[in-house]
Amino acid sequence: MKKNCPIGVFDSGVGGLSVFSQLVKLLPNENYLYFGDTKNLPYGDKTKEELIEITSKIFDFFKGKNVKAVIMACNTTSALTYETLKDKYDFKIYPVVQNVAKQIANEGHHNIGVFATQGTINSHAYKNEIQKYNSDINVFEIACPQWVQIVENELQDDKKSIENIKQHLDEMLKNKVDKIILGCTHYPYLLQTLSKFTPENLFINPAKYFAHSIIDDLKTNDLLNNEKTSEPIFFVSSNPPQFISSSKLFYDVKTAQEILIG
Repeated sequence: MKKNCPIGVFDSGVGGLSVFSQLVKLLPNENYLYFGDTKNLPYGDKTKEELIEITSKIFDFFKGKNVKAVIMACNTTSALTYETLKDKYDFKIYPVVQNVAKQIANEGHHNIGVFATQGTINSHAYKNEIQKYNSDINVFEIACPQWVQIVENELQDDKKSIENIKQHLDEMLKNKVDKIILGCTHYPYLLQTLSKFTPENLFINPAKYFAHSIIDDLKTNDLLNNEKTSEPIFFVSSNPPQFISSSKLFYDVKTAQEILIG
């Protein structure tokens, strides 16, 4: 593979930009393609079969763009589709859940909370992956199905949204957790609201862990690009103006191309 081939990043919407922004800071010489599947969000309420079909089409799109790697910035697709699809493509595939859980399991925590979509929670992906490396850790999981729409529609300051966020947080804090994983890439957008009720350092933004693990693996496989040749290109499956507006919290997207995949 040519080192200067692009890296593909995808999520159901703007959430994956939390991972993307970390990568751009740490690997500025890479060429990036970002796909936000805004037509099909939220992913958290879809079946495994639906998500495998969606993810396959996204992988096929990136294959057509001759990528050297695809980053599954979406926790839900990482949890439900990675094992099925991981050996079907000739580019590197990096799933967020599996990469992050291994690192968190070795940090010495006893009680870990996970906020995630319904699909991720139902899969118990974080719990299974963390306990695979450290069976002594207690993992408490709570689904927050409304949070993706809160972020995508920029409703984080809405009274009902704040009440919903606090309700889930209060429920989690009853478990006396050491850390809470924001197990959906959209959820770090809500840190400002969450930190009104408890210290911000209680929360783990997986994007930082994930970005470092990707860098290490690209180095190991001698796939780091030495010379940037293009600016990031953003694609969405619907409503580019809304995507651009919602993106500003994590990355200043100027333009986005609407495309139909599959």
